[in-house]
Amino acid sequence: MSKLFDCITEELQDFIAAQHLFFVGSAPLSPTGHVNLSPKGQDCFRILSPKRVGYVDLTGSGNETSAHLQENGRITFMFCAFQEPACILRLYGQGTTILPSSPEWDSLYSLFLPIPGTRQIIVADIDKIQTSCGFGVPLYEYQGQRQTLVNWATKKGEEGVREYQQKKNLVSIDGLATPLSQLP
Repeated sequence: MSKLFDCITEELQDFIAAQHLFFVGSAPLSPTGHVNLSPKGQDCFRILSPKRVGYVDLTGSGNETSAHLQENGRITFMFCAFQEPACILRLYGQGTTILPSSPEWDSLYSLFLPIPGTRQIIVADIDKIQTSCGFGVPLYEYQGQRQTLVNWATKKGEEGVREYQQKKNLVSIDGLATPLSQLP
């Protein structure tokens, strides 16, 4: 059974904190554009207030979420219990990308552990919160976070990561510009 909430309650905060993985969904406005669904780990998610969340976004092969947010702001987060008790939590909202050059960067970034390869922070104001049963989700045993992306970023160094971002992270697969494309 699904249940709606007005804000992220203490019980929901505890559920979020217990998850090692979450998913971010976004989409362009174009009906032929591609919906993006991206898994995230690395202890990068924070609850900023009962209706505001954020996560450190690491450099990756694309930058779809940021492009979609710049175009229309729509974002959905999904947390899914892979242990008992079963539960799925979705946070629906409007998001924005905070770049290291943004005035609010320092105050937001101080809430996170530094992670090599950090590209930006995604912040979202949540307007709908829903849980559902999750009874169809299989049970999985958590073994740990992969270090591949962190090791890659560490080996490349800050300048190498910036060069990679300039080659791979300026536009979405549908050709939408990302906020990184506006940097000098």
